[in-house]
Amino acid sequence: MKDSTHKSKYIPFCPVAIKARKWPDNTIKTAPTWCSVDLRDGNQALINPMNYQQKVKFFKKLVEIGFKEIEIGFPSASETEFDFTRGLVENLLVPDDVFPQVLVQAREALITKTFQSLEGFKQAIVHVYNSTSEAQRRLVFKKDRRGIIEIAQQAVSQIKELSQNFGTKIRLEYSPESFTGTELDFALEICTAVSEIWQPTPDNKLILNLP
Repeated sequence: MKDSTHKSKYIPFCPVAIKARKWPDNTIKTAPTWCSVDLRDGNQALINPMNYQQKVKFFKKLVEIGFKEIEIGFPSASETEFDFTRGLVENLLVPDDVFPQVLVQAREALITKTFQSLEGFKQAIVHVYNSTSEAQRRLVFKKDRRGIIEIAQQAVSQIKELSQNFGTKIRLEYSPESFTGTELDFALEICTAVSEIWQPTPDNKLILNLP
């Protein structure tokens, strides 16, 4: 008897039908905006994460290289991350033309903690995310699509409210985490819902990151 379990569990790739696509033939003629995530993404994956002094040394090197957007950490995740973020502003280590970026889950208490870490910065990018894949919705959050969208919208609403009169220019980045496990129509729906809350403009852009 042939086992066909693997066939029934496999979900085929859904092609994206877009007519008259011109962008594949386009050529990028100017440098894109580069964002270093080494201080956050690389650090959290290490068995022995960098300490404060090491992170400061790394940050200074990234500035020296010429990065204008640097994801400095996850300040609500640990005291080390929080203290490093505070150290950058208190020791005047961030040049005026550099946007430090911080990562945070779409959770009220963590967003509040993140904004506490950003007090005194001239400008910053707040990178918020929540899981959107079918498996995460069903097994972890036990919510339907509407419930997951509400998580994202509530987080962005909180960030928008905290940004007002904060004294720091805040840009928003949103990630539908587990994008590759998320249905394309739902990924579009939740990104659109976030955009409707943030109301981006040419001077206050929204970054959509598809991890």
